[in-house]
Amino acid sequence: QVQFMESGGGLVQPGGSLRLSCAASGNLFSFASMGWYRQALGKQRELVALITRDGITNYAGSVKGRFTISRDNAKNTVYLQMNSLKPEDTAVYYCNAIPAVRDYWGQGTQVTVSS
Repeated sequence: QVQFMESGGGLVQPGGSLRLSCAASGNLFSFASMGWYRQALGKQRELVALITRDGITNYAGSVKGRFTISRDNAKNTVYLQMNSLKPEDTAVYYCNAIPAVRDYWGQGTQVTVSS
């Protein structure tokens, strides 16, 4: 059973940066594509970035140009570099496969952007 553990969240001022990490207990390479999702309070969870096994990336329009997803298959880890953060980026961030597997949701990591 694969488990994902997210880390790296915190409180940051608008315009600041954070780097999230997602460590997989299983073999990350077994997943063709991985994604970072987020869920803001009172809203549905949304996909913000994905990366294929070959490193092809895609982003939601709201984060394009500010967020960068990457993966290290040898370390079984996926990263999300977030720059120029805005208050509307405040959410709990999760990683999961693409498409998401219900049993693989972790606890997520809270990102709060506020002055």
